[in-house]
Amino acid sequence: MPVTDSARSPNLALPQRDRLRALLNEILPQNRFYARKFAGIDTSKIGSSAELARLPFTTKEELLADQADHPPYGEVLTYPPARYSRLHQTSGTSGRPLRWLDTPESWQWALDNWKIMFQMVGLRRDDRLFFPFSFGPFLGFWTAFDAAAREGYFCLPGGGMSSTARLRFLLDNGATVVFCTPTYALHLTEVAQQEGIDLRASPVRALIVAGEPGGGIPATRARIEQGWGARLFDHTGMTEAGPLGIECVENPGGIHLLETECIAEVNDPASAVAVPAGELGELVLTNLGRLGSPLIRYRTGDLVRVDPQPCPCGRGWIRLEGGILGRCDDMIHLRGNNVYPAALEAIIRRFPEVADFRIEIDETASLPNLRIDVECPNGAAARVAQQVRDAIRDELFFRAEVVAVSPGSLPRFEMKARRVSRKGAKDAKETK
Repeated sequence: MPVTDSARSPNLALPQRDRLRALLNEILPQNRFYARKFAGIDTSKIGSSAELARLPFTTKEELLADQADHPPYGEVLTYPPARYSRLHQTSGTSGRPLRWLDTPESWQWALDNWKIMFQMVGLRRDDRLFFPFSFGPFLGFWTAFDAAAREGYFCLPGGGMSSTARLRFLLDNGATVVFCTPTYALHLTEVAQQEGIDLRASPVRALIVAGEPGGGIPATRARIEQGWGARLFDHTGMTEAGPLGIECVENPGGIHLLETECIAEVNDPASAVAVPAGELGELVLTNLGRLGSPLIRYRTGDLVRVDPQPCPCGRGWIRLEGGILGRCDDMIHLRGNNVYPAALEAIIRRFPEVADFRIEIDETASLPNLRIDVECPNGAAARVAQQVRDAIRDELFFRAEVVAVSPGSLPRFEMKARRVSRKGAKDAKETK
């Protein structure tokens, strides 16, 4: 059942309030991480968004420090170690990976979330679900695969194969729904073209993508849908938060959060004050069902914008317009301009000749320099590079160095792409 949108109401919906109180009663005081954070705070009667907002935020930096101080898993665990049966960890693209444990009950909660999301995207009993990646400690679509298998869907694991072999496997077994990152969906269209495979004629009718903002970027989305001849559904989740959002059939280009299973806030990243629906802000999540390793007021670092309009699907849950729009720490500061990588991708992907791209921010000089490598056919290289350069200048109002590189020279990724790097900064790191 739909829940009142907590970002637009002063009070938590009754199921959210009751589940939050049950969560706090269950985890305190044995969860030492939150017992320390909430010391001296009466958490027993929280019933409104304002009361919830008095609780301190949880940050990834805190969790990493907790694991460093209390290795290997920290003190955010509610139960003794013997209660836990699953371990996953973040990809570590911005530093040390964060390890996360689940009890069988918490894992089942994640699978139940997928059951809801399968319904929202209109999965059919005769669908064949293809997972074209190797399973590892990154949560990725582990929960989707397990949930689908337990629900009786025909599941096709695609680990340990080349991209060409995966395409053949997909065709031979009549896959109808593909789960992958936007980057890998695009890469498979590229490989299919090289191999003379017409993906548009395949049985695939839908792709469920996650791990990057690409599913919500109109140009990237359009390229994927055109290449596959299939509908794209954007999904969001985090290793530490679990699977919590997906696009509905009726309203493409946005993500509903399962507000039966979480409380969502959208705050100004600098002031941490709630922003009105329609304004850009940072998503803050309180997880209501993962009692074994809970998250309360977790600053996700994801930039989102709540759609102020009711969704034609009839669900009252928050809908994130355009999905995850970027990361707070991804912003590029360049000669007085502030730009997110997703804005650059939205321009670059409009040029069909560009197979892939890479962004490098050089901060070794007093004035940072932005270089974009675009991979496109040799015959069109100079022209396309100039067109991308002009489009960035005209739409984002700054000049970028755009360099055409030879076909096949940029790396390809199965999971999260790492297309943005910073060079020379004291805290240099890959940001995507």
